[in-house]
Amino acid sequence: MTGYPGDAEFGFELVTCRWAERAWPPDREADAVPVVARQLGTRRRRWDTVVVEADPEGLAARAAFGADTLDADLLHVVRHAPAEWAWYRDALPHPGYPWRYVRAAVHRAADRGVVEKRRSGNRIEIRRIAPYPDWVRRIVAVENKPDLDASAARALADQVTHDVETALADEVWVATAATGETVEPVLLEDLPVEAGVLALDFEGACGDGDGRVPDAAVVWHPASLDPDADTSLSADEKADRRLELAERAYGSGWRSYVDTMRPDCRWFELRERSGAFVPWCVAKECHQTAAECSGSCPEFQPEPPAWRTRGWPIGGGPGKAIRRLLARRRRRRRRYGSD
Repeated sequence: MTGYPGDAEFGFELVTCRWAERAWPPDREADAVPVVARQLGTRRRRWDTVVVEADPEGLAARAAFGADTLDADLLHVVRHAPAEWAWYRDALPHPGYPWRYVRAAVHRAADRGVVEKRRSGNRIEIRRIAPYPDWVRRIVAVENKPDLDASAARALADQVTHDVETALADEVWVATAATGETVEPVLLEDLPVEAGVLALDFEGACGDGDGRVPDAAVVWHPASLDPDADTSLSADEKADRRLELAERAYGSGWRSYVDTMRPDCRWFELRERSGAFVPWCVAKECHQTAAECSGSCPEFQPEPPAWRTRGWPIGGGPGKAIRRLLARRRRRRRRYGSD
């Protein structure tokens, strides 16, 4: 098993996200647009990769509300904002908490341009800019485990069992690196039968500039879970959580890893591996993890000031250029479904 970048799950995770953008779903035909994000979840559970299968027309309509995440408070305002001017307390259902917090959310929503606001006497009235679309078809959770030693397998079994039992996602998958064996070792682990298994083959797929993503074989098909069923959460609570999760995926995407790293370090580069841009540390000559790439790294050196003044107009150094590149590709993915 070779070919995925680095020895840690971080590089595997990035390449898996890029593969999902290009090739999801792996087991059926669909016209949905995959919106892919990483390291999202709830207080109790965080998933490596989240794939939101979006309705193409709904996703295009969602763009009217901007590129950033709409959090739970903003969703409460945006989804119930009326077509005609109305006092916000008449227009919105009672949130179950004090109205002053709703009023603060109304002001935030207006500042972001996702609703219109005006004052009528001593009352604040709101009006929607557009109906909030039903853009989310399905949500898929993927746990990435390129290597499965005994301890990793035990932890994975517990995590995936929790995912199946809570049924917050429509499907749960485990992605691993293909070994070439007749029976992939992951199938011998004590995983719930409801979880699907993907084996990603990196042989011949990695390398600078080739743009190819790994081949992926479905070695076990997942069961369809029922998010409408009451589990530890009621169906209504689960519907709200799912939409909040989809909004976070829309706003962050998977390329947001750069926000927790130091692209302003002189040793930070992006190298293409299996169709994805993956961080590379020139000083350490390896694909660093997000935890390693910080200001406390002994190899960290800020970009020389001269680097930040190249070009006209001044646009910052290579670190700023990396951020712009990843942000641009994320926007193109949301808008056009490809890049």
